[in-house]
Amino acid sequence: MTSGAAKGPKKANLLDPHAIKHLLDESVSEIVTTKGYAEDFRLSNVRLLIGMVIIGIALLAQFTHKKFPENRDFLIMCIYLVLNAILQFFSYTKEKNAILFTYPPAGSFNSTGLIVSSKLPRFSDMYTLTVASADPKSISANETVQLTKSVTKWFTKDGTLVEGLFWKDVERLIDDYNDDRKSK
Repeated sequence: MTSGAAKGPKKANLLDPHAIKHLLDESVSEIVTTKGYAEDFRLSNVRLLIGMVIIGIALLAQFTHKKFPENRDFLIMCIYLVLNAILQFFSYTKEKNAILFTYPPAGSFNSTGLIVSSKLPRFSDMYTLTVASADPKSISANETVQLTKSVTKWFTKDGTLVEGLFWKDVERLIDDYNDDRKSK
């Protein structure tokens, strides 16, 4: 059922909510891809391209005939203000809390993949997992489904993830999303 069981148990420090969320998010990505959804890297590639442009401009500014004090305005305008603002806007509008973008499953009639997002609010044990259509305006798009559950249901006292329970919950959420599509 899971390739993680062959690697050994997955553990997280229960006092570190970031470690818990990271472990759960990685497991969700693994589960969704085993359900036949291939990961869509286009958004990540665009972010990497913008980052490479930022680095290129920084290198250009470094090796121009003007030295640092004279080219400071150029550096501030191009790199820090404009391109970083583009990156932040891109992240805020497109990614939001998304941990995974997918293509439609191979061999399916769906024309849209999934956006899987998660939240683990600060000072809370309630993990919220959301599965939505990558293209909500598509005819094959479906209503968003959501699961909110305490992380204490999936971890033992020593911080080991009980993968069987977590896999069941995530698979049920994906099945709920797909079953709703069939009932339309």
